[in-house]
Amino acid sequence: MNQLFKIFKVNEEEATKISASPDEPHQHDFEELIIGIEGQIEHFIDFKTTTITAPLVSFVTKGKVHRIIPKLNNNTCDMWVLRFKSEFIPETTFQLYNYYHDHATMKLQSGACFNRLVTLCEIIDGEMKQKNPDFSVVRHLLSALFIMIESERHKIAPSQNGAELTQNTTLQNFLKILEENYQRPLGVEFYAEKLFMSARNLNLICKGILHQTVSEIIETRKLIEAKNQLTHTDKNISEIGFDLGYNERAYFTNVFKKRTGQTPTEFREEMKNLFS
Repeated sequence: MNQLFKIFKVNEEEATKISASPDEPHQHDFEELIIGIEGQIEHFIDFKTTTITAPLVSFVTKGKVHRIIPKLNNNTCDMWVLRFKSEFIPETTFQLYNYYHDHATMKLQSGACFNRLVTLCEIIDGEMKQKNPDFSVVRHLLSALFIMIESERHKIAPSQNGAELTQNTTLQNFLKILEENYQRPLGVEFYAEKLFMSARNLNLICKGILHQTVSEIIETRKLIEAKNQLTHTDKNISEIGFDLGYNERAYFTNVFKKRTGQTPTEFREEMKNLFS
């Protein structure tokens, strides 16, 4: 996707077309949120297939192998699809990888609470149709949309056994501490000590839930913020690197390119072109 953000509708005609010739399981270089008002989706993700009838919400994080096939239910299909780059709402996106692990698609209750989600999508769509859409408004609305979805998720979340609950609580606490400290040059031991556990056990929990080591998660958070600053500030490359605990511009550039395939300068130019 060569845009920071896009929103569109899937109706009966589009659903029938996709169902007749579905994609193979694939990966995105963007995040995707689906708000299903009418119809069904058949979702292959995490190596299993689930069919859910609307009202529903489905969120697929970047890089997850999956396939979504929209289907008619009672001859209708009506769904909002929102796609965005992870750096569009970096603070929120980072938390989503935990919230939606192994729970990509959820059936929700119809009524006023679900209708709020639809209304927000309509407002976002209206803003994007303006001649010069205000992306700061869209970012805030998208963040609010995820907050409302998370509120609904808590109402219907399946009960967890003791081990799962402890691990998820540990991960949430780690991410909270990371959010307060990711700009500092701190390693795994710092976070393990804060959580009163060994670095090995913290790594096991992170690998089990997010499929990344603690070090990889720390670096991911730094790079999300780097992308945020490259996109939304005029700071030079050295300043951004220093803000994130990289004392040398060359080292920051090498880490950034290794993880993203672009230098910070190349990424900044790409974002300028997308915004313009």
